[in-house]
Amino acid sequence: MGCGMAKKELQLKKCERAIRAAVLIQRWYRQYAARLEVRRRCTWNIFQSIEYTGEQDQIKLYNFFGHLMEHFTPSSSERNLISHIFRENHICRDIEWERYFCYRSIEVPDTYNGPHLTFPMTICGASALVEAFKHHQQLHSRYVLQLLGETWRLLRILPNINHVSTGHTEEVTICGDLHGHLEDLLLVFYKNGLPSSEKPYVFNGDFVDRGKNSLEILLILFAFLLVYPNDVHLNRGNHEDHIVNMRYGFTKEVLGKYRVHGKKILKLLQKIFSWLPLATLIDQKVLIVHGGISDTTDLNVIAHVDRHKYVSALRPPKHRQALNGSWSQNMDNRNEREEGRRRVWSLTYHSSGLGPGPKHEVQHRSLHNLSVSSHVSCSVEEELKKRRRQAGFTLKKSRSSDSDPESDETMETDGQEWKQIVDMLWSDPMPQDGCTPNEVRGGGCYWGPDVTEEVLRRHNLQLLIRSHECKQDGYEFCHNRRVLTIFSASNYYEVGSNRGAYIRMGPDLVPHFIQYQASGTSRELTLRQSVGRTERSALRALREQLFVHKSDLIGAFQEHDPENTGLISLKHWASATERVLKLGLPWRVLRSQLFNHQQDGSLDYRQWIRELSITEPRPEISNTSILETMYKNHYNLETIFRIIDTDHSGLISFEEFRQTWKLLSSHLKTEISDEAIADLALSIDFNKDGSIDINEFMEAFRLVHPTTHM
Repeated sequence: MGCGMAKKELQLKKCERAIRAAVLIQRWYRQYAARLEVRRRCTWNIFQSIEYTGEQDQIKLYNFFGHLMEHFTPSSSERNLISHIFRENHICRDIEWERYFCYRSIEVPDTYNGPHLTFPMTICGASALVEAFKHHQQLHSRYVLQLLGETWRLLRILPNINHVSTGHTEEVTICGDLHGHLEDLLLVFYKNGLPSSEKPYVFNGDFVDRGKNSLEILLILFAFLLVYPNDVHLNRGNHEDHIVNMRYGFTKEVLGKYRVHGKKILKLLQKIFSWLPLATLIDQKVLIVHGGISDTTDLNVIAHVDRHKYVSALRPPKHRQALNGSWSQNMDNRNEREEGRRRVWSLTYHSSGLGPGPKHEVQHRSLHNLSVSSHVSCSVEEELKKRRRQAGFTLKKSRSSDSDPESDETMETDGQEWKQIVDMLWSDPMPQDGCTPNEVRGGGCYWGPDVTEEVLRRHNLQLLIRSHECKQDGYEFCHNRRVLTIFSASNYYEVGSNRGAYIRMGPDLVPHFIQYQASGTSRELTLRQSVGRTERSALRALREQLFVHKSDLIGAFQEHDPENTGLISLKHWASATERVLKLGLPWRVLRSQLFNHQQDGSLDYRQWIRELSITEPRPEISNTSILETMYKNHYNLETIFRIIDTDHSGLISFEEFRQTWKLLSSHLKTEISDEAIADLALSIDFNKDGSIDINEFMEAFRLVHPTTHM
C-alpha cells in the first residue's frame, strides 16, 4: 500500500517537473520569438525609411527642375539640358510615330540564336519568349520594337478601367509588384500556369526598376496581352514613369542591353506607359489599383480622363493655349472634353481649391503641397535669381517678337484630374481615420478606414486590392479587411527579407493566397538566419546613410557638446541623428548595433564617426566637400546625368558635367566652384578623351564597405 503511494507521488513530482520544464521552454521560446520579431520590425523600418526617402528625393529634384522651367528661360547653349523631360506626347500624327519606331530596316543577323517572333503574336511565340528569357537569351531589337509597337496600338483602344468577369468556375489571378524580378514571374507561371482564356491574370503595376530583368518582364506581359487582350490586364504603377526610371535602374538597364536602339525603345516605352490602364474591376465589386485611393477618388472621373496625357504622373500635363483662347490639337487631334474645368494646378504653386478643409493648409513634403508659394518674397526671388545665374540660366524676358514661342502661350492644367491619378498610383493606407498628404513618399496621400468605407460604399464595392508596399508575407489586410495589399517580388530588400504572393479569386470573390520565395538560398535559411542576414544588410545600408551625412552629424553632436569633450548622452545622440537623417527610426533600440564606444553612459561620437568611414579616401580629389556632396547625392547626380545625356550615349562632355554640378548645387543651395568641378572632371577622365562615361563615374564613387573586399 505504502509502496504504491510512494510511486504515485514520484510520478506526480516527475509530471510537475516536466510541466515546469515545458513552461520554461515555452517562456524562453516566446521571448526568443519576440526578440526576433523586434529585430525584424527594426530591419523593416530601416529598409522602408531609406526606400521612401529616396522616392522623396526624386520628387524634390523633379520639383526643382519644374520650378526652374516655370520661372526661368534657359540661355541658348543650355536650352535642352532639362526642358526635354517636361515635354508631353509630341504633337504629331500617328504615321510619324510609326515612321520613327519602324523596325523594318533593322536586320536580324544569321548569328542571332534567340527567339524569332511572328505577328500577330501567338501563344507559341509568347511561350517561346518565356523559355528564351528563362535561359538568359536576349530578344533582338527588331522584335523588341515590333512587339512594343503592337502593344502601343492595342493599349490605345483599351479603357481606363478594365472590367473582368469571373465565370461559374473561372478564377482570376492577381499579381502585385514584380520590380524586375523575372524569377518571381517565372515561378508564378510555373505554380499557376501561363495566362490563357481559362486562366486570366491582372498584373497590378510596378513591373520595372530595382531588379535586373525589368524589360524581359514587360516583353513577356505584352506578348501575352497581345495573345489574350480580354484575359490579361495590366494596371499602371508609379514606376511606369520615365522620370522615376532614370533613378531606379530601368533606363540604365535598357541602354545597357540595347546600345544601338535603346533610345527608341525607351521612347516607345514612355508612350506605352502613358497608355496603360489605371484600374481593374472584378465583377463590379472588387477594385484593383496600384497605390490606393483618397477622399476625392471618383471612378467616374477616372474612367473619362485622357490618361495618355500623363506621361509622368509626377507633374500635371500642360496644354498650350494661344492668346485668342483656342486650344492646340494633341497628337490624336482630340479637343478637350470639358471647358469649365478648374485651372492652374502645378507643383510650383499652392492651390487652396484642391481637397477639403484645413488638411491641405499644412505644408508637407508632397506632390500636392509645394515648397514654393506663389507669393515669393523679394529675398527668396533674389536668392533664386542668384542660383539661376550660377547654373548658367537667365531670367525670362518680357514678351517680344524674338522671345521663346512658349512665352506667348498661357498654360492650363486640370489639377483635380491629375490629383486623382497621382492618388491612385502613389497612396498608402493608414490605421487612423482621415486623408492627409503622404509626406513620407512625397506623393499621393495616406487614407484611413473611414475613407475606404466611403469610397467603397459610393461605388458599391466590397474590396480594394492594391500593391505598392512590400509586405513580409507577400500580402496584408487592413481597414477591417476591406483593403488588401499584394506584393509579388520576393526577396525585395535582401535574400530572405520577404515572401512574394499572388491571389486567386473565384466567383465568390474570396481571395486565396499563394506564397513563395524565388531564391533557393532563402528557402534553406532558418528564421534566425533569415532575420540575421536581412538585418546585416539593413544595417549596412543605414551605415551608408550615416556616413554620407557625417559632417552634418558632427555639427549636430557638437551642439550638445559645448565643452568639446567628444562625448554626448544617448538621448542627445538619438535626437541629433534623427534630426539630420529624418528617417523616423528607433535610434535608441539601434544604438547597440551601431555604437560600441560608451563611457559612463556617454557616447564617444568622434570614434564612432571615424568607424563610419566605409570607403577609402581618394587622393586624386583634394576637395573633401565636393566628395562628400557626391556621396550624399549619388542618385540625384546619376538622375541629372541621365537627363542631360539626351542622346543616351552614356557619355557627357566636360561642359555638360559642369552644368550637372551647377544644377545640383542650385538644387542643394550650396556653392561649388568651377575650379573644383574642373579638377573633378579631369581626375575621372580616365582615357583623357574629353568626355566622361556616366556608368564608370557612378561606379567609381559607389560606396564600398571594407568587408566586401575580404
